[in-house]
Amino acid sequence: MSLGNPPEEERPFEDDTDKDRHDPPSIGDALQRARTAAGLSVEDVSNATRVRVGIVRAIEEDDFGPCGGDVYARGHLRTLARAVGLDPEPLIAAYGRKHGGRPAPTPAAPVFEAERIRPERRGPNWTAAMVAAIVAVIGFVGFTAFGGDGDGADRAQVAEGPEPSVSVTKKPTREPAAPEPTESAIAAAPRDKVVVKVSAPDGRSWISAKDHNGRVLWDGVLEQGASRTFQDDTRVDLVLGNAGALELHVNGEKIEDDFRNGQVERLSYTKGDPAAG
Repeated sequence: MSLGNPPEEERPFEDDTDKDRHDPPSIGDALQRARTAAGLSVEDVSNATRVRVGIVRAIEEDDFGPCGGDVYARGHLRTLARAVGLDPEPLIAAYGRKHGGRPAPTPAAPVFEAERIRPERRGPNWTAAMVAAIVAVIGFVGFTAFGGDGDGADRAQVAEGPEPSVSVTKKPTREPAAPEPTESAIAAAPRDKVVVKVSAPDGRSWISAKDHNGRVLWDGVLEQGASRTFQDDTRVDLVLGNAGALELHVNGEKIEDDFRNGQVERLSYTKGDPAAG
């Protein structure tokens, strides 16, 4: 089951034939209408683009203050337009007419709010610990041999005795992550499950995948040339932000489609697909 975008003539932010009587929709109105027509909520768009919910709502109300400047506002506009299936260029041009021309160059900075990367936890410095332990042993042996109360023979015996061993615990190695299922593994998947593989041979696209209980299997941007495989006992639900750039294999069989670039698609697949869907 799939829900496509509305026909071209019904999409928002197109040139009106009767401009004398009706003003074109604002930038925020155009984005809101396209999102509603695509069946997406503000939270869906925020999850897919990593733009905060508050900023998405502000832009839909033509408030660009929370964006933090022209550079970020234009970047957010471009990202949100593509997520809801609009051509971003008319929106960028409209923003320029209302807020001025091209912005002055600014230092490079990330337009999108990525998740914070946790700093890598460093393990103990075993080399320094080993050196310190050896120095301590040598000092103890020297003190016992030359500063003790026993006679020379006792000191010699202590000095020539076996050196205490220093045990060093090896740093545990991290096991490699399990590899993603191959084409042959997908084809041989049990018939009591549904397996969906999404590839991006022609461009990047954001993807949201959920199981039959609504649990998120994966939510993010699939870069060009990458692929993801999702599996569930009953159903896999997908939201594709740029369906024209993607290729689908369901239960080992390729899905033939005529999706366009920038087209948003909501799809569901079960164990009987693709014969049933």
